[in-house]
Amino acid sequence: MKRKLLSLLLCVSMTATLAAGCGSTANDDETTQANTTAPSESSEDTVAETADVTDAVDENDPIAALIAGTEGTVDLRVWAAEEDQDMVKDMLDAFAAEYPTITFDFSVGVESESTAKDTILTDPEAAADVFSFAGDQITELTNASVLQEVVLNKEAIVAALGGEDAGAVGAATIDGKLYAYPATADNGYFMFYNKEYFTDEDVLTLDQMMEVAADNGKQITMEISNGWYLLSYFLGAGFTMELGENGATILDWNGTSADGVNGTDVAQAILDIASNPGYVNLTDGEFATGIADGSIIAGVNGTWSATAAQEAWGDNYAATCLPTFTCSGQQYQMSSVAGYKMFGVNANSKWTGWAMLVAEWLTNEENQMTRFTLREAGPANVAAAASAEVQENPAISALAKQSQYAVVDGCEGANYWSPAETLGKIFVDGNPDGTDLQTLLDAFAEGAAQESTE
Repeated sequence: MKRKLLSLLLCVSMTATLAAGCGSTANDDETTQANTTAPSESSEDTVAETADVTDAVDENDPIAALIAGTEGTVDLRVWAAEEDQDMVKDMLDAFAAEYPTITFDFSVGVESESTAKDTILTDPEAAADVFSFAGDQITELTNASVLQEVVLNKEAIVAALGGEDAGAVGAATIDGKLYAYPATADNGYFMFYNKEYFTDEDVLTLDQMMEVAADNGKQITMEISNGWYLLSYFLGAGFTMELGENGATILDWNGTSADGVNGTDVAQAILDIASNPGYVNLTDGEFATGIADGSIIAGVNGTWSATAAQEAWGDNYAATCLPTFTCSGQQYQMSSVAGYKMFGVNANSKWTGWAMLVAEWLTNEENQMTRFTLREAGPANVAAAASAEVQENPAISALAKQSQYAVVDGCEGANYWSPAETLGKIFVDGNPDGTDLQTLLDAFAEGAAQESTE
């Protein structure tokens, strides 16, 4: 049954419709009870009158108003990755303890961040009240009016992420409005290397790294045939890429960059790298195999490969930001993608106020440190990221260094990936058909610019 409560934010005159007594759905894998005082039997059969608490609470304290206006059990469904189930349940138990006068019934279901958008857009009203998702999905979720704008404690949340200009804030903002709660800032890539072979000076340039590898009969790797990594060279040389209307990828790689570099110059630079004896194109799995068998002594990858690198190289394990590469006789800093994992609140939730508080709680400083401790996940919260524990982690520290050269993930449309993979494979194979480089780039740009039909 539905009941109306006082505005979630009296100061902005926002009306929220909240519901009590709703059970968890069969799609949720597990249910956890918090503060499990049994609701009265009549709570599901009686439509409550509008709660008038304007005289009982300070209108400038929306949380007090929310507490005062809540009746019955607050039923909230939360979706998180499979490996995070127990961790999220513990966080929700702690949240409930913060509000001892409220009865919560939390159900925690499994949903991967990578597939959250697809599942949610199938039936937004049936989706969880709070869910985790990869940051590059925020545009489509917002366009579908699924995400509730963050209005509760917004200033404090933005400050904790580093302010209005912080990358995490930008990634969670659409048209000037904050729509999500960043939880991690580690979905990017950087350079792993074995200190047995490389000095601090060596890892500054890709040319030197390849020379050291070749001199030792070894190789370094980066998956040029993967569009996620391929963009590193073009963006590093001053080219741009953005998500246009209907999922089209707008890029200028077949032209001239703001730095005066021709796209064909970058293409030739990549061909030169791909043909260097100190380089090899490997997937993530092949990278892990290569460092284990000793053939790979450095490589561009992400935090998910940190354990494999540390186990293989022991005390010689190290990581840093990406190096520079040579293009037309000049050195250009390699760019990368900065990806975030976030929590969002379903705009269809009947407990919007509590859902926003839960999402904020799951991504606060303490719980971001918990993710780091349990998952080695890089925090988006600036205080957590600045902690000694995080700073001493080689992979997270390298990712932080690389962040100044990174673009926010989500600028790639659905039709970017296949043309990028095709182009990257041609580079890796040495352009075997001898196709004119401008022709290759024009075909790639045209394919990437196709609007998505999804």
